[in-house]
Amino acid sequence: MSYINGMPTTLVTEACRLMEATDDRVPSAPELARALAVSPDQLRRAFTRTLGVTPRQYGDTLRRERLRRQLRDGGDVTGALFSAGYGSTSRLYEAAHGHLGMTPASYRSGGAGATIVYTVAASPLGALLVAATDRGLCKVDVGDDGPALEAALAREFHRAELRRDDEALTGLVTDVLARIEGRTPAGDLPLDVQGTAFQRRVWEELQRIPLGQTRTYGEVAAAIGSPGASRAVGSACGANPVPVVVPCHRVVPATGGVGNYGLGPARKRRLLAQEGATPDAPHRAPVTRG
Repeated sequence: MSYINGMPTTLVTEACRLMEATDDRVPSAPELARALAVSPDQLRRAFTRTLGVTPRQYGDTLRRERLRRQLRDGGDVTGALFSAGYGSTSRLYEAAHGHLGMTPASYRSGGAGATIVYTVAASPLGALLVAATDRGLCKVDVGDDGPALEAALAREFHRAELRRDDEALTGLVTDVLARIEGRTPAGDLPLDVQGTAFQRRVWEELQRIPLGQTRTYGEVAAAIGSPGASRAVGSACGANPVPVVVPCHRVVPATGGVGNYGLGPARKRRLLAQEGATPDAPHRAPVTRG
């Protein structure tokens, strides 16, 4: 069977079917290309055009989802490792460091064994919760009531060891407050967050939006190579676990206004005002000068 003469969507659909059909491993891109009678470059171009990710990135996401499912169902780490398609424990832990946010055994147990330090402070937006593991910031939340924020954190990380330490997180809180107040932060903060390959690409693009500027959902989709994925970009913004630090408030509708925001539209409007952005008028892309 050959897909050389067009039909990228059909090609990608068949490649995904082949990846998902093997329970104990994920075929490599060259293997898929041979099975589908196309070149690896043709397969990669079709994936990038249709899904916005490469076959390898899609396969990595598939492995991680299999791993999460196995661990959530109570499988042992070694069994989950090979069922997900990882060839060695070193590859598993290398991937887990960046994508699970904690060791596989800890993730399987709902965070058991992981330590999350948090604090609640006052901010111009209301009560501010900041939480971090030893790898980086894992949660930022804002609300009207501090105890309610703490309860929500406990539900999300229900098996982790949660420890409040206001003094230890003073530096992180200061940085987040600077961002809330529209000031340029001292630098990038280390993050320990979970997300799909698509969500991570969106979050990385959001961090490239300069202070005081906005982008539309469509512009972000185009910037990450997935034109037409505006709704998916909106969903990725909604799933952002560290708002303000990953500035999803800088993404607005093309028709004007602030649109949706997990912390509420009033807070989004205030954040943009603090940064000098004006979202109410229909959006126009910033002018770049050579």
